[in-house]
Amino acid sequence: MNKTFSIIKPDATKRNITGSINKLIEDNGLRIIAQKRIHLDTAKAEKFYEVHKDRPFYRDLINYMISEPVVVQVLEGDNAVNKYRDLIGSTDPNKAKEGSIRKLYALNTTQNSVHASDSLENAKREIEFFF
Repeated sequence: MNKTFSIIKPDATKRNITGSINKLIEDNGLRIIAQKRIHLDTAKAEKFYEVHKDRPFYRDLINYMISEPVVVQVLEGDNAVNKYRDLIGSTDPNKAKEGSIRKLYALNTTQNSVHASDSLENAKREIEFFF
């Protein structure tokens, strides 16, 4: 058993689909062991996404992430990082596999409904950042 980190993003909370996403998470063998709904401020969003600060999409990403509340989560399960990344699907919902969270719910590559840690190391860092 290991842990990973998830964010249900502003487009999903605005459309009131957090319960549907949580059901997919649980139906696919992951357990939600911590969860809270928060409204990110600019400083916290900038700190979390600082790895992208030199990219052209950075300011749009920050504005998007502070636009509505988000749900931050700690998920637990066997091979949690890879299992959850597989479940969420490709960043581009048009390329995401059928049945994945992003195929079902993402609006586009920016408003893609969820974030997932990409490694155990980043999961640990991201969990500590929010919890």
